[in-house]
Amino acid sequence: MRFIILALVCLWSVPALAEPLKVVASITILADMVRQVGGDDVQVTSLVGPNGDAHVFEPGPGDVAKLAGAKLLVMNGLDMEGWMTRLVQSSGYKGQVLVASRDITPLVVTRDDAHMKDPHAWQDLMKGRAYVLTIELGLIEADPAHAANYRARAAAYDKVLSDLNKWVKEQVAQVPKAKRQVITNHDAFGYFGDAYGVKFLAPRGLDSEAEPKAGELGDLIKQIRSGGIKALFLENMTETKTAEMLSREAGAVIGGTLYVDALSEPSGPAPTYEAMFRHNVPLLRDAMMQNQ
Repeated sequence: MRFIILALVCLWSVPALAEPLKVVASITILADMVRQVGGDDVQVTSLVGPNGDAHVFEPGPGDVAKLAGAKLLVMNGLDMEGWMTRLVQSSGYKGQVLVASRDITPLVVTRDDAHMKDPHAWQDLMKGRAYVLTIELGLIEADPAHAANYRARAAAYDKVLSDLNKWVKEQVAQVPKAKRQVITNHDAFGYFGDAYGVKFLAPRGLDSEAEPKAGELGDLIKQIRSGGIKALFLENMTETKTAEMLSREAGAVIGGTLYVDALSEPSGPAPTYEAMFRHNVPLLRDAMMQNQ
């Protein structure tokens, strides 16, 4: 009897294993940032999956279920997830909402007399570091019991991104300034261009679904030809016909696929935020070196 009592006392004295904090992120880039900071203390799900396009995403019943069971929702903001309000309402979500870009001053782009915030701030690694700090604070607020773990992982990850930022600058510096021009499917590299001194030309606006106008395409073709620009890239979450047409008409060479709004699947070349830069930057560098 004594042994049974002792065993029961031991069982009662063992603290219950805490379940990981359930977090839903809007896009895979944010989901990866949460994983880097959260580690084993979080369970992360991305609404828009690998190679997905948040601009045209339509939530389904499965997404309602994911959000309903979460404790923290991490979204980009800057008008990127136009579908999020109705998803939150339909799911009955009552948890914390964290806007990862809240401390970032956005670029504003004017197109057809409309002023739009550029949502792709993570393309500047210094702003990516600001995202990580915001995520760290959000996780601590949602799960203060693991605050020390979140702080330690965030500090280590910040060092990774700081070193990565230096590496990107070194890679771009290998390209003569006059050659630092690139054509992409849609205008998603404004922050990258500002941060690292590269000019990006695109036939589409900030929204990947927008259709380029014939006159704009004609002007872009002339600019490509006159500038001797050869660096043309597809993006992993957009259609290819416009880029293929530009390649034919302007003589630019498609240099590969860039990861922009979404990461690749785990077995692909860009399964993490860091890997996205490690994949994209050498492609950009080598293609820009071919410009005249």
